[in-house]
Amino acid sequence: MRSKLFVMALLLAQAPLAVAAASAANGGQPYRISLQAGFAPVVKRCLPAVVNVSSSKIIRTQASASPFLSDPFFQQFFGSQFLRQFQVPSEERELSLGSGVIVSPDGYILTNNHVIDGATHVKVALADQREFEARIVGKDAETDIAVLKVDAQNLPTIPFGDSTRMQPGDFVLAIGDPFGLSQTVTMGIVSAVGRGNLGIEDYEDFIQTDAAINPGNSGGALINGNGQLIGINTAILSGESGGNQGVGFAIPIDMARQVMDQIVRNGRVARAWLGVTTQPVTPEISQAFGLSGQPYGALVGDVTANSPAAQAGLATGDIILEINGHRVPDSNDLNLSIAMMAPGTAVRFLVLRNGAQQEIPVTLGEEPAPPQSRQTAPAAPAQPAPLLDGVQVENLTPDIAAGLGLPPNLRGVVVAGVDSASLAAAAGLQEGDVIEQVNRTPVASMLDFRNAVRAAGQRSIILLVNHGGTTRFLVITPE
Repeated sequence: MRSKLFVMALLLAQAPLAVAAASAANGGQPYRISLQAGFAPVVKRCLPAVVNVSSSKIIRTQASASPFLSDPFFQQFFGSQFLRQFQVPSEERELSLGSGVIVSPDGYILTNNHVIDGATHVKVALADQREFEARIVGKDAETDIAVLKVDAQNLPTIPFGDSTRMQPGDFVLAIGDPFGLSQTVTMGIVSAVGRGNLGIEDYEDFIQTDAAINPGNSGGALINGNGQLIGINTAILSGESGGNQGVGFAIPIDMARQVMDQIVRNGRVARAWLGVTTQPVTPEISQAFGLSGQPYGALVGDVTANSPAAQAGLATGDIILEINGHRVPDSNDLNLSIAMMAPGTAVRFLVLRNGAQQEIPVTLGEEPAPPQSRQTAPAAPAQPAPLLDGVQVENLTPDIAAGLGLPPNLRGVVVAGVDSASLAAAAGLQEGDVIEQVNRTPVASMLDFRNAVRAAGQRSIILLVNHGGTTRFLVITPE
């Protein structure tokens, strides 16, 4: 789901050998950014490798009818079905502008997927005024990375840096073509690293910067003080103006490079797959599940049937604390770690289950295609549940389950209504959700639900909720 605050369309890999050659082009001497010396040496080195990317695609639209076809006289005597055959769909060409970064002398270019998505024609313009027709080698919508190729040699490049070493406060320069103004440079610092859970992409590990990024900067370069590429500019946090607000995001080059290498080598990206839906461990969840100390880890809300996780014995309610001996800070970090692995990788998880820690080995599979979204139907009205003011539930019948796109043998109660001002709504409970458990106790009827809620007294209530076929935990904390 895309946040309304984010302007994603800012429009408007080569082998290591080639990269090593690009890195050696400056004779091994780093270019340093300093307020005393200025930024000209770094910009002069990097600017030629940032290109303008213009793409076009054909949009089919329904042509407006001729005035005489809309005349009631013709409608009456010929009928709308007969006249509709004269309304031939028209085609329009939609143009998009963005930026790209040359990363190998023989013409491989990194940019954003949203810059060239759906394009039938892509053109690349260099700083020296040369223009090339570009071929789309491949793209990855889940990270918003695309790879282009132009037929040229000895092109200027920007060597790769190490994005894992970037820290808040480091100087950075953003280079791109904002608003079609080619070869534009802005300066700022790294505001934060490891930004995720923003709802921009499926896999997020953004570098946040206050260097000015505007429409047209998408796919451009974010470089460090050594004149090395450490990010691909991709998004901004924007208000109604749609312009720069000092909060921009770049895809770390370590992630972009791994995606690029797979695209160049295989034509596609193959990611490892665990088969769980996870959620952050909040202080409330940490306390409810008996996790001592500062909250960390990823709470398993759902396990996909026949997935690697299911076959290994991971279960709903497990908290994944470590992967291969490394602490899991949060659910986003776990998802990124798995996504950056290859299918078939063997990993070991340390999980907290029922208050005790245990190790679970898992052999990861390959990420399947995204499932089709489910249609949900409104539930029937019901009586209020005690201690959950503003929540109405109803027994889950096979017919209601079918209307929600759920298995007919699913057990639970369906949420018929939620007061928007209630604590349950604040926790994320929605109409159409199916509550399967209350405080880890299964509920199969409204009576079970009421008894379980009553037994909780004034303590926090943990609900296992099925939303559109995926389960997750919600914690309702009384005021």
